[in-house]
Amino acid sequence: MTNIREQSLEQPVDVAEYLFRRLHEIGIRSVHGLPGDYNLIALDYLPTCGLKWVGSVNELNAAYAADGYARVKQMGALITTFGVGELSAINGIAGAYSEHVPVVHIVGCPSTISQRNGMLLHHTLGNGDFNVFANMSAEISCDVAKLTNPAEIATQIDHALRTCFIKSRPVYIMLPTDMVQAKVEGARLKQPIDLSEPENEPEKEAYVVDVVLKYLRAAKHPVILVDACAIRHRVLDEVHGLIEKTNLPVFVTPMGKGAVNEEHPTYGGVYAGAGSHPPQVKDIVESSDLILTIGALKSDFNTAGFSYRTSQLNTIDLHSDHCVVKYSTYPGVAMRGVLRQVIKKINQSELSVQPSPTVENEVTKNLDDSSVITQAWFWPRVGEFLRKNDIVVTETGTANFGIWDTKFPTGVTALSQVLWGSIGWSVGACQGACLAAADDKSDRRTILFVGDGSFQLTAQELSTMIRLKLKPIIFVICNDGFTIERFIHGMDANYNDIVQWDFKALVDVFGGSKTCKKFAVKTKESLEQLLKDPSFNAAECLQFVELYMPKEDAPRALIMTAEASAKNNAKLE
Repeated sequence: MTNIREQSLEQPVDVAEYLFRRLHEIGIRSVHGLPGDYNLIALDYLPTCGLKWVGSVNELNAAYAADGYARVKQMGALITTFGVGELSAINGIAGAYSEHVPVVHIVGCPSTISQRNGMLLHHTLGNGDFNVFANMSAEISCDVAKLTNPAEIATQIDHALRTCFIKSRPVYIMLPTDMVQAKVEGARLKQPIDLSEPENEPEKEAYVVDVVLKYLRAAKHPVILVDACAIRHRVLDEVHGLIEKTNLPVFVTPMGKGAVNEEHPTYGGVYAGAGSHPPQVKDIVESSDLILTIGALKSDFNTAGFSYRTSQLNTIDLHSDHCVVKYSTYPGVAMRGVLRQVIKKINQSELSVQPSPTVENEVTKNLDDSSVITQAWFWPRVGEFLRKNDIVVTETGTANFGIWDTKFPTGVTALSQVLWGSIGWSVGACQGACLAAADDKSDRRTILFVGDGSFQLTAQELSTMIRLKLKPIIFVICNDGFTIERFIHGMDANYNDIVQWDFKALVDVFGGSKTCKKFAVKTKESLEQLLKDPSFNAAECLQFVELYMPKEDAPRALIMTAEASAKNNAKLE
């Protein structure tokens, strides 16, 4: 029986349909998660809304996958069930919040009547508090929408999705079972959600632009430094516009890898303080009298253990919601508008442009007479293996630090979790990223580099990749355990050891014996043969590579950062 409110609706649609059609509208095509009795009815609506269901093996992996999906395809979505499901996902959502990744977390929960009556239901704490889990997620979400009043639900959904996109952080949507089929105004769907970012106040923006231009024109050795939030807050077009207009030397941070076309003549490498590559980058950046940073996230692992030696007096920081020019902060002035105006008004002839260092994949320089695959040789060799528009996923630890020494072809997207650093993230993220590329019907390769210790945490997600017929190239670096932890503390401690698995056998265990390829590589010669093989490069199926490297070998940047991390951990004050 319809009520008066529903009778007044122009085009009544069920809440689940409204929500999922909005997800489709903003570009999502696959939704990760796990079924549970509080979300089952909602899941029935996915196919009719043009969305595919991705059942991961657990909620944590699903959250990692939604994160990886969002980094490639603008936004990601995750559906879990109340309590047990959402708490299993919370670590992955926290990582997305930390690293500015827009993930929509939808939680199926008990009916509004059950909540109102404080019923003693399964998946609760038994205390009648149905808000406790939402309150936990509120700390790692930029919006919490509890869909309990049909008159407000459509507005709540639109607001949450807009906020998720604009702020580039997760949102939490609580969907009670009795609201799934409640009616809301479907006519609203004719009008797309406004995803345009708020414009800067013209006078404030003009003032900041004038100040930036004044310092740029006066500088003798200006440089550009691009970091993670330039990627997350979608200003890469503006970044490249600035590079083209100024021809200033441009560098990236570790978290900014992939933000800049590394084949551009002004690209100069990775700046990470003492961990910079090439080595001369450190001197060039730190001797500059003006560093224009875009989207900075100056975390410990992003700065090689806080080894930056730059002065704020020589720095202009552009962020998504404020700008800092030397020691003056301008709240509410976003970088996009400032960058566009600077590009419009600056001319290269007004600037003192210094040459950039040459960046190469230094394979020959790091080649030795041994057949052993070393970290120093491997990562530059990876740069020669990569091709345009590849998606490269690197795990916290060896791979995250090794990739600093890899020069990318044009269009490579790099996924890493340098700030949150949750071990095992990359396996789920690889699934999500590979699926996002498939949803876009692109032929981009997805390539994962993960250590053997990290892989063991989330290995089950390999089965999801096989089931979905995804075609990633997976390199599992077999070096006997947690290398990054060994270099921080306990090189030979048993807590940094792992049980040795027959890793490639998991491909068969998870159902890929007839559709996937497996390799075990222990020498430079055999790796060279594999990397040059046309069939391997074509990546026409899932390919799994056991890559054997020495236990006590690590990328130079990892060793340096681990030493700094150990010192920070030991500080008493």
